[in-house]
Amino acid sequence: MKEFKAGKSPSIFLDDTSMLDIGPCIFDGVNIAPERAIPDDGDPRIDHSLEGFLFTCGPDHIRHPQPIAGDASGRKYPLHGSFSSHTAEITRWSLTDGNAEAAARVPVGLADGGTALLERIWRIDGATGEVSLEDRVTNTSDHTRPTFLMYHMNVAAKLFDDAVRLESASFEGGGFGWRFGEEPGSVFCVPAQAENGWSSLTLGPIASIGGRTLKVSFRADTLPYLQMWRNQKSPANVLGIEPVSHRWVDRAELEREGEFNMLQPGESRTYGLRFSIL
Repeated sequence: MKEFKAGKSPSIFLDDTSMLDIGPCIFDGVNIAPERAIPDDGDPRIDHSLEGFLFTCGPDHIRHPQPIAGDASGRKYPLHGSFSSHTAEITRWSLTDGNAEAAARVPVGLADGGTALLERIWRIDGATGEVSLEDRVTNTSDHTRPTFLMYHMNVAAKLFDDAVRLESASFEGGGFGWRFGEEPGSVFCVPAQAENGWSSLTLGPIASIGGRTLKVSFRADTLPYLQMWRNQKSPANVLGIEPVSHRWVDRAELEREGEFNMLQPGESRTYGLRFSIL
């Protein structure tokens, strides 16, 4: 992993062995990623990714494994799709005028034999400490195919006390305490409410990092839903902020309802996310 930092930003460690996703995210000496306080999902790719602060799932599937249509052997799309564990080719790594930028290409082999290309750019505004991500996914296969994407931002819930709240225009009533749903964990998915094309939420104040608040924003045109997940079933102690391209329903229902977001050969779709600790 390579450390990526500028100015007031946290130190994020980008994993070139898996998508240039984020492993540790360290602010004032505290790693806010969950590390090993995660569930065992039975897939070593995801086990590796889940302990970090951000990993990306897609582009051929998201969420739980489901059968590959027409595959006579009964194979399934892997947990969270094919992205994880693909090596990133870093094409730019620079620090200029107090800001930072890193770019990479990630050719992806898909579960059904197709291919895709992820072009990824990380940027840091040193003056504000904001970290931003711009992704472009291109269908490099020879036939039309659907594309999916979900960002999993995983935060160590051991850092939280009862004062920590989630707040967003996307939530009913505007917000609530971080222990939402039933114990020892819960998940929900809602339409992302946007302003000027971006949807936002905050998590905080987090006393263990000086009472600061995590702010996350994402492009709502290509990530029109916000999924939230928490798991406090030992040894897990994690909260997930998950901007996502599709509703939380089975793949078959998405196809039946015409919600697959098809890409022609050579066609691309772009996604964006940014976060800061205020």
